[in-house]
Amino acid sequence: MVVQAFQKAAKRRSEYWRGQRKALQQLLSGVSSEGSVGASPGQALHQPLTHHVQQYVLLLLSLGDTIGEHHPTQELVVNAVTLFGNLQSFMKQALDQAAATQALWHTLRGRPRDVLCTPAHRLLQDSQDVPVTVAPLRAERVLLFDDALVLLQGHNVHTFDLKLVWVDPGQDGCTFHLLTPEEEFSFCAKDSQGQAVWQWKVTQAVRQVLRGKKDFPVLGAGLEPSQPPACRCAEYTFRAEGRLCQATYEGEWCRARPHGKGTLKWPDGRNHVGNFCQGLEHGFGIRLLPQASEDRFDCYKCHWREGSMCGYGICEYSTDEVYKGYFQEGLRHGFGVLESGPQAPQPFRYTGHWERGQRSGYGIEEDGDRGERYIGMWEAGQRHGPGVVVTQAGVCYQGTFQADKTVGPGILLSEDDSLYEGTFTRDLTLMGKGKVTFPNGFTLEGSFGSGAGRGLHTQGVLDTAALPPDPSSTCKRQLGVGAFPVESRWQGVYRPFQDFVCAGCPRDLQEALLGFDVQSSRELRRSQDYLCCERTHPEDSVGSMEDILEELLQHREPKALQLYLRKALSNSLHPLGKLLRTLMLTFQATYAGVGANKHLQELAQEEVKQHAQELWVAYRGLLRVALQRKGQALEEDEDTETRDLQVHGLVLPLMLPSFYSELFTLYLLLHEREDSFYSQGIANLSLFPDTQLLEFLDVQKHLWPLKDLTLTSNQRYSLVRDKCFLSATECLQKIMTTVDPREKLEVLERTYGEIEGTVSRVLGREYKLPMDDLLPLLIYVVSRARIQHLGAEIHLIRDMMDPSHTGGLYDFLLTALEVRQRGCGPRWKCPGPWGRPFSLPRHHGTIVGGSSNSQLMCDSWKGPHSVPDPALIKGAREGSHSASQPWGPWGHDCSKLRSQAQWERKGPIFLAD
Repeated sequence: MVVQAFQKAAKRRSEYWRGQRKALQQLLSGVSSEGSVGASPGQALHQPLTHHVQQYVLLLLSLGDTIGEHHPTQELVVNAVTLFGNLQSFMKQALDQAAATQALWHTLRGRPRDVLCTPAHRLLQDSQDVPVTVAPLRAERVLLFDDALVLLQGHNVHTFDLKLVWVDPGQDGCTFHLLTPEEEFSFCAKDSQGQAVWQWKVTQAVRQVLRGKKDFPVLGAGLEPSQPPACRCAEYTFRAEGRLCQATYEGEWCRARPHGKGTLKWPDGRNHVGNFCQGLEHGFGIRLLPQASEDRFDCYKCHWREGSMCGYGICEYSTDEVYKGYFQEGLRHGFGVLESGPQAPQPFRYTGHWERGQRSGYGIEEDGDRGERYIGMWEAGQRHGPGVVVTQAGVCYQGTFQADKTVGPGILLSEDDSLYEGTFTRDLTLMGKGKVTFPNGFTLEGSFGSGAGRGLHTQGVLDTAALPPDPSSTCKRQLGVGAFPVESRWQGVYRPFQDFVCAGCPRDLQEALLGFDVQSSRELRRSQDYLCCERTHPEDSVGSMEDILEELLQHREPKALQLYLRKALSNSLHPLGKLLRTLMLTFQATYAGVGANKHLQELAQEEVKQHAQELWVAYRGLLRVALQRKGQALEEDEDTETRDLQVHGLVLPLMLPSFYSELFTLYLLLHEREDSFYSQGIANLSLFPDTQLLEFLDVQKHLWPLKDLTLTSNQRYSLVRDKCFLSATECLQKIMTTVDPREKLEVLERTYGEIEGTVSRVLGREYKLPMDDLLPLLIYVVSRARIQHLGAEIHLIRDMMDPSHTGGLYDFLLTALEVRQRGCGPRWKCPGPWGRPFSLPRHHGTIVGGSSNSQLMCDSWKGPHSVPDPALIKGAREGSHSASQPWGPWGHDCSKLRSQAQWERKGPIFLAD
């Protein structure tokens, strides 16, 4: 009934006031625009409504008496009476406030009247009615309106928006405190009653303005809490001097301080969007700094701590440079990558460590303009300490730097394996005393220099009597090993993860310490629209940190752990996956492109092994935190043997694919000459049909799988090729399809099984091959598999395989394969039967006589390291013919292929290369 009555009254309000128009005109007649209207018009306006509410109260009271106490609707009627009674009180209070406000305007003069005299204001409390003093401002008068707190001090009017006023009860009964964004006041009343009146009215006024309407809570009634919320949203422009002067903050507040998400804007165009804590930037935030050029900005997408950048961040500069890395106190500190724009006149990229804004520690710099890469130590932004320089031309330098200049002796290796040991200029020009060792073994020792138009000149001693260096010795010329301890190279990458684990893996530090993914675009840097930055949260794909740790505890068994680590390392948002991605970045920055140099192979190899150890330590750290959250403890630290077993058997196979491309390229370059000899030997052996190659390799005929050869009417066994031991050949070829050393060894083991299985099938019984039978069969399979870069494959397996396999079956099979691979190298060529060349041992070449400076020369000598035995060189210098029985590969007598090798004697000769 009540609701219907008010709905009807609302619909007819227009008609009601039109009906009262004549009465209002009579009341307002004779009143000028400047004069006071008086109380009569006000009464005429509110009296009908007041009377209407009063009638409803009387009607409801009468209804309650009529239905009795036990009627089902009695409670509803009583509640309605209470509500209408509160409404009646509220209307009276509103009228009293209007009257008090009207009376206030007559007491104000000058600027206070101009500022405060607005129809929207309603006076709630005046210090002239209930005295109160304010410190430290010493206000003469305090006025509490329904939307603002006003302190009058002479002609100065200090206005405070109630949305940004917090009430803090005092310790005694006469004082309470008010907090505002820039000031804090103490209100002191004469007695506790005055203090209670002011504190209650200010509190309820703040609460009312936050709700956005006048309601019963002003009366202290209703179900809402009596205290306003401590956290709220509002906009405020700071006026006091300081870093926030004239800045406007819009967002979340707590106790008069920006707290939570918000936006901070300065008049000069600076912007900050992100999280705040107690008035300071704290957490993830984006800072936009305008530059002198039109519509160009530096933008910082970083984590902040207490007002300064701290933790991981991505900074995109107006110069198109981009920095991705860690900060401390607003400066680059820790690991980070700084890269120039693609169109920069001097392109560069630095990947390494920083200290207080400067490059310091181990770092990699690529100079695109000079076409070189520096790998080494830095201090105060300059190259300082041991370092390695690699150029696009394949030249490598290792030495000591001081203040960005080379100092002291160093080593320089050229693409053709020439070695210089001595001093240099900054651009690596030979200068001063030094020694050059040429690929053929000649040495030149003396003083080097250069002049305008003269090129490089030297004065020294040339020694041509030395023997060419052994090819294996050039492989040992590895740079950087020992100069940069592997365990300390990338501590800036490991340390944030260690700090994250030591802190207990808190969610709020996950991005700050482990990094984040964010969209990057130059177009966004040219507009403030970029402030709506979208970054990928780990919870989007891997769940919360609690879920990650819980899942980790459920996968501790070996097989389950392998599946878990595979999944974690392949996910770029998982903590372990993030760590792996950063390590991949450092590896590519060092060894890809210009850094793909064979003299860095050992440096890269030990780095991959160290990364595997650190990933296992990281997993153990996460496991320790997961157990601690369950009230458990991790077992004692594992011993070195157990750790190595887990690293090589579990972690290394899972992470190696991420580094394989760059790592295997280094192995290819290092063993390129060896593999070229192997390929040439394989090409020679591939000319043999199956049966003739088996005979040449001295494989016993009863082991030949002739039943596998399907002949046509026009074929003979002697013409069939690539059919024998086909299953073993195809199995061995799979060694190229995997990157895991253990899987490569398993392929080798299966190849051995296929060879033995084929022989057993041929013999019709199980047969275990002795070494005398296995080795020639293995070389047959190797030659037919035609695996490219087999030498690089073997060395990579040898370096990366599990140490527990040393001395076992895998080690034996790998050694056998290594021997067979070396046995397929080029030999001195003699015409073989069937009109085709075949390979003979290297010492069965054409001996060339001549002077004492003559050397052994052969048409198959294609490189400076393919040299005969020293004894043969000695014999050649003496003019002797040291040819003996023509032994073939692996000691086979080749006399049955040709009665005698054809030897020739030639005159004086020159260097074959």
